[in-house]
Amino acid sequence: MKFSQFSGLLRQARHNVEMTFVVILSVIVAATWALSELVDEVVEGATSDVDRDILLMLRSADDLSDPIGPWWLEEMGRDFTALGGVAALTLMTLVVSVFFLLLRRWTTTIYILVSVGGGILISSFAKEFFDRSRPDLVPHGSLVHSASFPSGHSMMAAVAYLTMGVLIARVQPRFHLKVYVMSVAVLLTVLVGVSRVYLGVHWPTDVAAGWLAGGAWAMVCLIFARNLSDGGHSTRHPVDGAPASTPETRMDLSPDE
Repeated sequence: MKFSQFSGLLRQARHNVEMTFVVILSVIVAATWALSELVDEVVEGATSDVDRDILLMLRSADDLSDPIGPWWLEEMGRDFTALGGVAALTLMTLVVSVFFLLLRRWTTTIYILVSVGGGILISSFAKEFFDRSRPDLVPHGSLVHSASFPSGHSMMAAVAYLTMGVLIARVQPRFHLKVYVMSVAVLLTVLVGVSRVYLGVHWPTDVAAGWLAGGAWAMVCLIFARNLSDGGHSTRHPVDGAPASTPETRMDLSPDE
């Protein structure tokens, strides 16, 4: 390869990295702004009517204890909401973390633990700070014991599934595979949030706040991970008998070369 071609590839890679950084930063700013506006509206009580209308829309007019749809739809709602529960997300986080530990990808493991652990702390602090009451219009379809705002299930689903989605999508060779993986991550996040409203355990604005906060936190962690990757080291292991490569100077989350 000629030196001019090599230099051109380096400039293109640097440009892609910079553009990715700008896009991620823009998403963080937009999500933070939307979250702050939503918090103001909730604190002032401006969302009460919308929350009430949406919650009642998902209930039978003749019996508010009965969610709309057949019995199996309510059962599916419980299954979907469990995907954002502490047990499911903790188990998934531990399994994926051990997987990367076995691959000796220490920085990726730290990234996962910091993202999920930090999300739990932020969610818990926010619930204690706002101390919003759970919906009292309809019976709850799932056991709850904490404050309502923001939705912890929705926030942690966004943090965990988007983080895992980025990790998996990053190693996919084709663009349509990356899109598929991230679409599944977003779909799981949406299903968890919608199920919380469907079961009557959260106001719709609780879920919206959880999505915004979780997505913003996941993107913040991604930016820090990408910056730290320039000085981090992880080892690539041989695949299918191929010779081991030299230690890479970027974290696993760095853009494809």
